[in-house]
Formats: sequence, C-alpha cells, structure tokens
Amino acid sequence: MKTLPFQPPSLALLIALLALATLAVFALSTAVGYAPLDLGAAIRDWLAGRPTLPALVLTELRLPRAILGTLVGFSLGLSGAAMQGLLRNPLAEPGVVGISSAAAFGAVVAFYSGLSASVALALPLGGIAGAVVATLLLFILLGRGAGTTTLILAGVAINSFAGAATSLALNLAPNPYAALEIVFWLMGSLADRSLNHVLLALPLMLVGWALLLSTAPALDALTLGEDTAASLGFDLTWLRARLIGGTALAVGSAVAVTGAIGFVGLVVPHLLRPLVGNRPGRLLLVSGFGGASLVLLADTALRLAPIPPDLKLGVVTALIGAPFLFSLVNRMRREA
Repeated sequence: MKTLPFQPPSLALLIALLALATLAVFALSTAVGYAPLDLGAAIRDWLAGRPTLPALVLTELRLPRAILGTLVGFSLGLSGAAMQGLLRNPLAEPGVVGISSAAAFGAVVAFYSGLSASVALALPLGGIAGAVVATLLLFILLGRGAGTTTLILAGVAINSFAGAATSLALNLAPNPYAALEIVFWLMGSLADRSLNHVLLALPLMLVGWALLLSTAPALDALTLGEDTAASLGFDLTWLRARLIGGTALAVGSAVAVTGAIGFVGLVVPHLLRPLVGNRPGRLLLVSGFGGASLVLLADTALRLAPIPPDLKLGVVTALIGAPFLFSLVNRMRREA
C-alpha cells in the first residue's frame, strides 16, 4: 500500500490548534497599540471597577478592536469557505454574490445623506440595510430552481450596480472632505470602534454562522455534483438560501462596522483546504478560526509598522491577497 507523503491532523485537533492560535493572537492584539499600556495594571483596574486611564484604554479601545477583528475575520473566513464549497471554485469569496459591495454602498448612503453625523450607529445600520437589500434582490433574481451559473451572474450584476452607485455618490459628494471620508471608510479599518459596534454586529453574525455551519453535510455531498447531491436527499434550493442568507448576515454586518476588508475569504480557505482532506464541510469551522487569526495578525502588524499616517486594514489584506490570487490563477493555468 502506498504511503501518503502528508497525513493531515484530525479535525478536532486542527480546530483546537487554530482556536488556541486565535486566542494567542487575540492576546497579542490586545497588548499592542500606538501607545504603551501596562496591560496587567489595566486588567486589575478593570476587574476592580476603578475607572483609571489604563482600564479605559483597555475596555474602550483595545478590547473592542480585538473582539471585532476576531468576529469579522471569523465571518469572512467561514463565508469564503462556504462560497467556495457552493460554487466549487477556489476563486470564489463572499464578494462574488455582491453582498460586500451592497453593504459598502449602504454605509456610503449613510455618509452621503449626513445621517452618520447625526445618528451614532447610522453607518453600520446603513451597511446592514445594504446587505439585506442585496440579499432580497438576489433571491428575486434567482427565483426557484436557479443554478450556480445564474447565482454568479446575479452576483456580478449586484456588484456592478453597487460599485456604480458608490462611484456616483463619490462623484456627487458635496465637498472634498466628504468624499475623502467615504474613501477612507471604504478601505476598511478596526480603528475607533466601540463595544456598541460589537453588540450591533454580533447577533447577526451568530445567526449567519449557524446558517453557514448547518450546510456542512450538503457541501460535502455537492462535491459529487448537483444531481448526486439532490439524489442523496439534499434540497439545493434550500442549501443556496441558507448559504446566501448566512453570508449576507455574517459578511454584511462585518462590512457594516469595519468597511471593506477583502481577500480574507479567498486566501484562508485555500491555505487550509489540504489540512481537511479537501472536504468543504470540514473546512467551514477551520476557515473561521483561520480568518480570525489572519485579520488579528494583519491589524497588529499595521499598528507596529512605522509608516505614517495610519495604514488601513483593508489595504494590508489586499496587499496580502492580491499576489496570492495572481499565484493561484497562474497555478490553475499551468494545471489546465
């Protein structure tokens, strides 16, 4: 019997290792900042209920940023693995169905209308509204019994419309400062986020995660083809509804509170797929933890980089993801 050159770890061990890695990076992200912080004293003051400056920096700045990075990274990694499993294409990611672009446009509308200046949570609420509208539009375009190709074409249409509408808002911005503010937000960032943003996004993300994780058996069956999966008793229309709805809730709420952070959903599942035997169902939870670690690491690295002014997280993930995408396309071309 031929021996395999690489034996992947068991799924439970892999999940445990990635969860521990995420916890370690979370602690690192909490400890690192633009100014020195005695983390031990901050934790002691916080636990004792003393409103000292270190305790306030920890609870108002460091912890919300690290928690939000974990949640957003988990959502992007999980959604990317789910979309690649559904479309059976390693180049797929949540943005392919237009939800990320629509959420970004919803937030831009909040900027442009002036609501973001008068209502505290208008920006994330606008992003979530954009994601919900995109999901409803996607369901209307797909109808019942639509195939994967129709799903991709509908995603392209929504992406194009949301991109054009965002460009129109920038073009008609009342002043250069408003346009600059919109552009900076579109770059994606975890800076200056609070626990209110966490509380706003977390419930929607939890529902989205539950929907996506429930599709694991169907995604494994889908690797055998749509006809075979249907013959095994899986309802493909219901499967697409759960995947699209879960992606809309998870990614839409993530984009709504941080702006656009791309490529995480593309890179992470592709790197971790060999460790789960190329089974899309086993890849879901693994990619979630991988995405959380990647976003936390990228956010920590940009805070340590001596480059003024502040780098945006979406720019860093794009610098990581774009070369990876080029190498992936080149490898697929050679293998074709």
